[in-house]
Amino acid sequence: MATATAVPYNAAAAAAGKDAPTRPLAIASPTVHPAATEDATGTGDEEAVATTRRWRSMQYLRKRRCVLWCCGCCATSVVLLGITILVLALTVFKVHDPVLTMNRVTLEGVDGGLGTAANPVSVNATLTADISIKNPNVASFAFDRSETDFYYGGETVGVAYAPQGEVGADRTVSMNVTLDVLADRISPNVSTTALIFGQEYNITSYTEITGRVDVLGIYKRDLDIKMNCTIMLEVGALSSVQSKATDCVANVS
Repeated sequence: MATATAVPYNAAAAAAGKDAPTRPLAIASPTVHPAATEDATGTGDEEAVATTRRWRSMQYLRKRRCVLWCCGCCATSVVLLGITILVLALTVFKVHDPVLTMNRVTLEGVDGGLGTAANPVSVNATLTADISIKNPNVASFAFDRSETDFYYGGETVGVAYAPQGEVGADRTVSMNVTLDVLADRISPNVSTTALIFGQEYNITSYTEITGRVDVLGIYKRDLDIKMNCTIMLEVGALSSVQSKATDCVANVS
């Protein structure tokens, strides 16, 4: 038969156990309970990632719209500028041909006298030609020194020179060229009767002028103007006369 052993009662230990503070429950560690942690935080991370992606997508679309808008504005500006330049080049800035005109020819100081045995009649005269240049362009026309040759009976009777100059935009400039007629070339075709009673003489002339039109320093064009004229002069009684009729043909290249 077993015998029970009595354990002595410790009153001090019991009193100490009652006075000890209550310890809190331990918090689950992520390393120990990973499944519980992932379940608790997984939903928040997905929402954050989705928000970040939406924000980046919006930023990309905004930048793309800005780039497309800038490219469209630049392309439109280039097209409008090209159209404007083309219209101006075909209308306002188009280089037109200058107009060269022989206004009149005057013989002054006609003097007839006895010549040599080969040319019984000697005729001296001073020829003055009024030539004008009209520039219809929006830019000035600068021309070089020009030359005008006069012919009578197939012979050159005189050469006149005009200095270089410039015609302003939409302006007309007149030039008077004067020369002494070569008496030895015109005398064989003149008789005493013609000097006394008058006679009509056909004189031809050839004028050539070279120059340049410069439009704003962007477009330049060299021009060569050639003009042939037939001039009818009625001379009589040793007097000064003007041209009776003038017919000119000009060519610009």
